[in-house]
Amino acid sequence: MYLRLRDLREDNDKTQEQMAEVLGCSQQTYSRYESGKGQMAYDALSKLADYFGTSVDYLLGRTDEKTPYPKSRRK
Repeated sequence: MYLRLRDLREDNDKTQEQMAEVLGCSQQTYSRYESGKGQMAYDALSKLADYFGTSVDYLLGRTDEKTPYPKSRRK
């Protein structure tokens, strides 16, 4: 997962500080996520998937398909 986080961040010309702002965490915490030294909560994964326009499964390495799934109509 951490390689995809870094690649997506770099492909979008974002810094770790900017991504930490998106998640509401410190740059150090975000750095731990990217290095694989920290566990990311589901809500953070969901925010990043929405931010990058991909699926949580893509972030987790469960699929190579970047396109997100259609949104659920149920709330």
